[in-house]
Amino acid sequence: MFSVNEILDLAIRIEKNGENAYRRAMEEINESELTVLLEWMADEEINHANWFANLKDSIETAFANPFVEEMSRELFNDLLGEKSFSHKDVDFSNVQSTKELISIFIEFERDTVIFYEVLAPFIEDEGTLENLKRIIAEENNHIRQLQEFLQAEAERPSERIMSNRFL
Repeated sequence: MFSVNEILDLAIRIEKNGENAYRRAMEEINESELTVLLEWMADEEINHANWFANLKDSIETAFANPFVEEMSRELFNDLLGEKSFSHKDVDFSNVQSTKELISIFIEFERDTVIFYEVLAPFIEDEGTLENLKRIIAEENNHIRQLQEFLQAEAERPSERIMSNRFL
């Protein structure tokens, strides 16, 4: 079951997992253009995690209506199922190309957008909802940036990017 604090903790964890995955990737690649993109994305994930942490600090932890709380828990369980949102679920040691790495990161970002879109209907405060929508837009921008990089990679000869194993 999810409480508001648990949902925000999950959002913070998603962002921190993303930051860690991008930083690990930066250490293992040879492509300077991709390193710059991944560093920017890692910094964005930090900003998002901080925003969720501040939101958690500012809201009241108890719902006024226990029925609404129970409904939201059940909905999140149904919609999210067993999804862990952990970047550790991917075996980076098997990633052999820039294309494959970027495709993995696009999928991470898409999963994050889905989670935040599911979260949005449960936010009543307009200011908070607007900030969440801004974060969703930023995550969608990350996807576009990664897709643009992937397109540029498709136009270049294939090359291996891993210097060592990720994990």
